[in-house]
Amino acid sequence: MIGILLSSMIFAAVVCAILLGNAQEVCAAAVTSGEEAVSLCMTLAGAMAVWGGVMKIAERSGLTEKLTRAVRPVLKLIFRGLKKDSKALGAIALNTAANLLGLGNAATPLGIEAMKLLEEEEQPGERASLNMIKLAVMNACSIEIIPATVAALRAEAGSRAPMDILPCVIAVSVCSLIVALVVAEIGK
Repeated sequence: MIGILLSSMIFAAVVCAILLGNAQEVCAAAVTSGEEAVSLCMTLAGAMAVWGGVMKIAERSGLTEKLTRAVRPVLKLIFRGLKKDSKALGAIALNTAANLLGLGNAATPLGIEAMKLLEEEEQPGERASLNMIKLAVMNACSIEIIPATVAALRAEAGSRAPMDILPCVIAVSVCSLIVALVVAEIGK
């Protein structure tokens, strides 16, 4: 469906450009935008490689494990009904730690594993359990201590201090997570 929608939008833009006599500008913009897209991808790839390396160091140094232990008590309050030695709670803690460190690529498989373990432990049937909904909400509204992608985009756009947004990013993501968890709690 998205492919059809995007194709329709591109087709409509080309038709409008031809009808309005702007076809040459559209062609020039397509070429220029392609160059800019490749440049942006290279910038993001470089930034992600650097931060991925930093995060690998954090993982090997034990920082990720320490962070997992630190968030576990908070997660027990959020994910009520799970046993202390729950495998799902352990997977949720790892997923949360990966999200906090900005490891989106590592957080995704951990989140999927946590969801599978929640399903096994809670056996909710046809509908998702409240804890499954909360896990999905926490992944959608995850708090990142290091927003590497946004910082890389800001640097590419010419920002002299791309990490200046950090306090705002943390404040907004904490607020959105709290609101989302409250809504999930009320809605279920």
